[in-house]
Amino acid sequence: MSAAAIEQPCEQLTLLEAADLISSRLAGYRVEILGSQILVTPPADGPHGRSLTRIMKPFMAAGLDEGDTELIQAIGVWLPDGPSDYVIPDLALVDADFEDHPAELNCYDPVVFRLVVEVTSANYQTDLKTKPAAYASAGIPVYVIVDRRNRRVMVLTDPKDGEYRVHAVHHPGQRFTLPESIGAAVEIDVDSVLGPVK
Repeated sequence: MSAAAIEQPCEQLTLLEAADLISSRLAGYRVEILGSQILVTPPADGPHGRSLTRIMKPFMAAGLDEGDTELIQAIGVWLPDGPSDYVIPDLALVDADFEDHPAELNCYDPVVFRLVVEVTSANYQTDLKTKPAAYASAGIPVYVIVDRRNRRVMVLTDPKDGEYRVHAVHHPGQRFTLPESIGAAVEIDVDSVLGPVK
């Protein structure tokens, strides 16, 4: 007598369910869905954290972490491009009432985001090539990229039709002011944000 194989139904996870499962199993990793693909980023290193801390300071000095706006690390942006797409920028300047605009999976409607910042890591191509289109499609007015690999700070503004129409590139030795449309004049020192050359 032989035993017949018993077939068990196999449920297909949605992208959101898969991302949530990965996130629960990889503590400290950042899980995002971009272009209907799951992206998993390992925990940041010390120089990444230093750059993030240093770029936060001028925002706080300008009073943008109180009143009408808040400065928040790792807050999710729900993207309009895909049914499950979301990203988690390193830093965001959001309207103070952001909690009144929830979307899915602990993310918020992009309408509350005034600015997002990404500090590049090993997956720098995502920050430089993929995320600009995503943030522009979401209508986020200002996207700042601290490009540690290429030693520059890029400021992308004026989003329209899925792209930023204005790109400003700032190099070591320079200081620049972000658009006052974010709520105040914020001056960034490129050397401070990039940190020492390795």
